Amino acid sequence: MIQWMKEHKGYVLLGFILVVCILYYYFSTAGSAQLPEQEDTWTLEEETPIEELHKEPETEEIMVDVKGAVASPGVYIAEVGERVVDVIEKAGGLTETANAAVINFAMRVTDEMVLYVPEKGEELEIEGQANPVVSQGGGPQSDKINLNKATQAELETLPGIGPAKSQLILEYRDQNGSFKTIEDIMEISGFGEKTFEKLKDLITVQ
Repeated sequence: MIQWMKEHKGYVLLGFILVVCILYYYFSTAGSAQLPEQEDTWTLEEETPIEELHKEPETEEIMVDVKGAVASPGVYIAEVGERVVDVIEKAGGLTETANAAVINFAMRVTDEMVLYVPEKGEELEIEGQANPVVSQGGGPQSDKINLNKATQAELETLPGIGPAKSQLILEYRDQNGSFKTIEDIMEISGFGEKTFEKLKDLITVQ
């Protein structure tokens, strides 16, 4: 056998090369067949428009009905935090006959407020207090503030009631429930008889 291989070594070498080629082809084909096709898993994420990233929060709008001695009476759109002076300016300003002495221009306006600007000589001033004559019902007379329903901004329209005292009223409501009588307000620290005398004709619990 060995002698034959020596005599035919050319054929033996050729056969060996052939076997190597066959094995290489077999394993390379089998390996590629086992590899799963790679799926394209890339997805494009939705990008947030730059305009939305820099978009400012929307401002809450309220409606105020301006009546009386202003240039253009009517219903005006205002923003939360605006004051009486801002709304009067929207209405074209006061007329020459307006009684500006009884208007609290610094008071914040509230939604559905009726702001009535009286003319000189009208008897609409409330107990000598310089407040705008406002109501929630549409008439020129001032409605009383309901201690059980009023918002903080509405409470602050009362004479002598600022942010601190209005917050005390809201806390009393949360802790004790509704006011039974207007005299109950004197149970709150800081609301004595003198304060009550100023408020008793301007507040209600019904």
